Amino acid sequence: MRTRTSTTFLTAALLVTLTACSSDKPKSAASPTTTTPKAAASTTPPPPKYLTFGQAVEVNNPEAGSAARTTVIGYQQGGYKTQTSPDQEFNTTGYVWATVEIKVCATKGTVQTSRYPWVLAYADGTRIEPSGVTYGDFPKPEYPYDAKIKAGDCVRGKTVFAVPSKQRPERVVYTAELLPEPAEWAVPAK
Repeated sequence: MRTRTSTTFLTAALLVTLTACSSDKPKSAASPTTTTPKAAASTTPPPPKYLTFGQAVEVNNPEAGSAARTTVIGYQQGGYKTQTSPDQEFNTTGYVWATVEIKVCATKGTVQTSRYPWVLAYADGTRIEPSGVTYGDFPKPEYPYDAKIKAGDCVRGKTVFAVPSKQRPERVVYTAELLPEPAEWAVPAK
């Protein structure tokens, strides 16, 4: 009984609202038509928020019972004296070595770390992955290719990238599969 009364009342209220909005009177040419301008809807999404160096993200792996805090400490481009330049190694022109300093601390269980989920992202859409080569004179400490750390331990080091010397990346991106979306840190202008 109560449902029927509520439904009847709601239907009647809706019909009154709809009929109040319509009009059967034809518009005459003499009567002015006024329109209220609507605010233009913004089609541009707000700019994305990036983390700053030192801000950490939590990475949880419920299936493995592990968790970690991950952050980017810094970025440096060029200025490294190494036995082999990126141009020599990769047959390029105008490339230099750059490093991203990373820190990962296990907060629960055992965590597997790797340098390969890290990439540099440029404003034009270019993405650069870490270098697959390493030399004894690369900046130290080097971030490990692959390491396991237990709760309470941390791994910190530099991952090397071959980058164009005349361009600077916009962000450092962490693309770990355990994150719902990649974590991104803004690279400050020089």
